[in-house]
Amino acid sequence: MKYKSLKKYRFLKKKQFIKSPINYKNIILLRKYISTEGKIIPKRMTGIKTKQQRQISKAIKQARIMSFLPFVRLFK
Repeated sequence: MKYKSLKKYRFLKKKQFIKSPINYKNIILLRKYISTEGKIIPKRMTGIKTKQQRQISKAIKQARIMSFLPFVRLFK
């Protein structure tokens, strides 16, 4: 029996560029990159550049430590 070969698709997204400063105090910007469970959304989903993704994740972790953002879940 012959199996159908599965094609691999690349999810190409237009690269986004964040114009506002990435800072742990900028909660409005940081909430865009956190899922509803409170996890940091990966780079392949957000479409931002690698350097900015590192800055975002670092800022989110700092904001969690400073208790600007919750560790577990965001409530509406």
